[in-house]
Amino acid sequence: MKEFAFQLEKLAEQLLDLLCENLGLEKGHLKRAFYGSKGPTFGTKVSNYPPCPKPDLIKGLRAHTDAGGIILLFQDDKISGLQLLKDGNWIDVPPMRHSIVINIGDQLEVITNGKYKSVMRRVVAQPDSNRMSIASFYNPGSDAVIYPAPLLIEKEAEKGQVYPKFVFEDYMKLYAGLKFQAKEPRFEAMKAMESTINMGPIPTV
Repeated sequence: MKEFAFQLEKLAEQLLDLLCENLGLEKGHLKRAFYGSKGPTFGTKVSNYPPCPKPDLIKGLRAHTDAGGIILLFQDDKISGLQLLKDGNWIDVPPMRHSIVINIGDQLEVITNGKYKSVMRRVVAQPDSNRMSIASFYNPGSDAVIYPAPLLIEKEAEKGQVYPKFVFEDYMKLYAGLKFQAKEPRFEAMKAMESTINMGPIPTV
């Protein structure tokens, strides 16, 4: 598991650089934006969803967006359950052997000024199957200051800065109580606080 997590962390950083390339940002910008004073944070969570005799009465995991940066999900290769919201409809993500599902979290939506959106997802319970998953989270450091990349704001001057500036730890405190609600009110709440943020340069790593 330790080696698995180490390799996934490297993969997450490679994916962030691919996103930078696609957005026209300097290589490493997203990693630096996540850095804070002690570097980004990375964690892995193993989840078990036992069979449920009445799956229509309960969700394996309620609908939510992830608070962090980029999520790498190694899901069960036989049992389905993961769904993503697209155009108002819940879409099944089928089991895919030897595959990793990549999800975008709220922080990447903010830094990319909405070019990449965090994905609403849920897990539905199964009546007669046990499902497992391994989710790894590459997130900003607790004191990282999150805000839209200036270059992206310049490219869309008419759009302006849509998202707020905030400290990731402050966002997580808010998220803890509102995880299963819409993300937009969370962004609005952070926007109301942004005048208190001390904006420093993105660190060099």
